[in-house]
Amino acid sequence: MKIAFACLCTISAAALLFLAPEAYAQKETVTISYASVSGTRAPLWIAKDLGLYEKYGIDGNLVYIASGVTSVNALLGGSVQVIAASGSSAVAAAANGAPVVIMASLGAIAYKLIANPSITSLQALKGKVIGSSRIGAGSDYALKRLLPKLGLQPGKDVQLIPTGISESDRRIVIMLQGKIDATLATVDNILQLELQGQKVSVLADLLQEGVYTTGSDISTSRQFMKEKRRQLKAFLMAITEAVKVGRSNKELAFKVYRRHMKVEDPRLLESMYKNYLLGTIPQKPYPRAEALQNDIEDLSYTYPQLKGRRIEEFTDLSIVKELESEGFFTKLYGK
Repeated sequence: MKIAFACLCTISAAALLFLAPEAYAQKETVTISYASVSGTRAPLWIAKDLGLYEKYGIDGNLVYIASGVTSVNALLGGSVQVIAASGSSAVAAAANGAPVVIMASLGAIAYKLIANPSITSLQALKGKVIGSSRIGAGSDYALKRLLPKLGLQPGKDVQLIPTGISESDRRIVIMLQGKIDATLATVDNILQLELQGQKVSVLADLLQEGVYTTGSDISTSRQFMKEKRRQLKAFLMAITEAVKVGRSNKELAFKVYRRHMKVEDPRLLESMYKNYLLGTIPQKPYPRAEALQNDIEDLSYTYPQLKGRRIEEFTDLSIVKELESEGFFTKLYGK
């Protein structure tokens, strides 16, 4: 595998900063699912391509499951041990008694509200249909939080419908077909359309409006957290080092995006590198507290048992904090 990777790219020895501890010599397979093929998944792919999972003593097996809810079900069924998906999916499951806990995060997805090019203002969006992914998904709650900030009430000013489609690029396709009038899209989706000569109207930026999504929080089962703490710690070390390598080696990041997202245009690669590895993906994989608290508040309308609950009940950040106390992040970033 190392020989094969040498053909993929050249990387300085300094990029791999730590020798694998002897305690991690015996490798165990940890299957990690991710709920969308987007730039925020870069650390998972970099860690795989560079052999960082193996370096820290686990065999990281990546699988794509195109739904946060389905990912949680796979976690509870034991076919995966770690999921990277919307934090709302984990909170909703936990609210119903599932032993699911959020342990880290790969950051928010940089969403924008876009519409067919004929809709050039928020006023023109009134009476139109906005498509989310699924009821209870991260994009669904993000829209429900965003629209009132824009002066639009779902069910009154606009119709909000679930499309059943998690991937924002596929939602754009049905939007351009006229089946919906607007949806959420990533900045990369929008740039890709522009490069193809296709125009859309960008009506709002979620981050600028203070709407933080939990599109790539990392969750596991409480049992796995208790019984396989070493493996989870190795996983977090691997993806955190992957963030460091990706940030410091743009060409490597480009190669990873080309391989896993089939992206070739240098302008799109630059956008993804800037918006994710240098943007929304954190250097330390702590979840964003306000995003998770928003999820809990949003979900409480569907699950009354969530009213008044706090994020500490649905998270276990002990491994991330342990890595920080041991100086792992300081050694990695030199500060």
